[in-house]
Amino acid sequence: MSLLDLRGKIDRIDDDLINLFEQRLAVSAEIAQHKRENNQPIYDPAREREKLYDISGKVGEDNKSYATALYSLLFEISRAEQERRINPKSALVEKIENAVKENDWLFPDRTTVACQGIEGAYSGLAAEKLFALPSILYFNNFESVFSAVDSGLCPYAILPLENSTAGSINQVYDLMMRYPFSIVKSVRLKIDHSLLAKKGTDISNIKEVFSHEQAIAQCAGYLKTLGCKVTVCENTAIAAKMVSESSRNDVAALSSRNCAALYELQCLAESVQDRGSNYTRFICISKSLAIYPGADKTSLMLTASHKPGSLYQILSRFYVRGINLIKLESRPIPNKDFEFMFYFDIESSVYSPSFMQTLGELQGLCDDFYYLGTYSEIV
Repeated sequence: MSLLDLRGKIDRIDDDLINLFEQRLAVSAEIAQHKRENNQPIYDPAREREKLYDISGKVGEDNKSYATALYSLLFEISRAEQERRINPKSALVEKIENAVKENDWLFPDRTTVACQGIEGAYSGLAAEKLFALPSILYFNNFESVFSAVDSGLCPYAILPLENSTAGSINQVYDLMMRYPFSIVKSVRLKIDHSLLAKKGTDISNIKEVFSHEQAIAQCAGYLKTLGCKVTVCENTAIAAKMVSESSRNDVAALSSRNCAALYELQCLAESVQDRGSNYTRFICISKSLAIYPGADKTSLMLTASHKPGSLYQILSRFYVRGINLIKLESRPIPNKDFEFMFYFDIESSVYSPSFMQTLGELQGLCDDFYYLGTYSEIV
């Protein structure tokens, strides 16, 4: 039998499978109606477990794992269909739809923005990229930035979330669990670190370099070539200011090039990060939910129950609906042993019905669920 003939057999089998698949979904719709009328839960783990046990006994030994995977996905599709019919619109979906309808069409150009650090910090540069005329208030640490938004002191704040070289900023992720907020925009900023020192300093005389831990990680290879002491400080701009105010002539800072003019320093070396494509992603947050036109990225935080397959159930909903998951990060929950909060970034238009339906379903699958916002990203 030729390959063409074999493919013909596959096509005929697929025709039968499609017909049976649609029949199965139609019965799922009837089951949904029954569960709604009798106030029964959509998820029936005992029934699914018995069904998988029965199916595994009807196939050959070599096909047991394939059959289990196939039917696990079918169960997810069936639950999604039942959820769509029983709970067509959740409170969260209505909140998002109202935010889309009621919000201003234009992102503000003049506003007060909270940033960590001092003048010359990369967060300030990100604020200037997002807002045409920002009034920037600088704070000593990330928690103070969150607090400024939470208290209403600043309507917006800029926070670094992850770097393409050094990874996630864990302190920010941990604080995201403690403060209510909404992400309204994000921006990717090209990060170029320069080695700055007092005017007249020779690079061969440098004995100590100051910078933020992320900048140090991004320039680890270059710092090894200097062979000097490396000291962590709160911010790259603060590092430049420390060098400027120091009485020593053997110290330098890893900072942005514009800090040289701000703090009357000279640039000993430019773009010393280990990778040329060094970007940091910053998020812009506000206390209230705001969704602007073109929003196509959503951030979520959630905890899954301590049961086998609980995370799979969550991930499968994205797969079933064709929603692209672009980031998944886990963080330990403070004061809870071996419990984790999962951070998701998903890619889907806020106007997509399948996106809205998936959000509504996820709440029922999680122990804790936090919708952080739907927004667009500036590159």
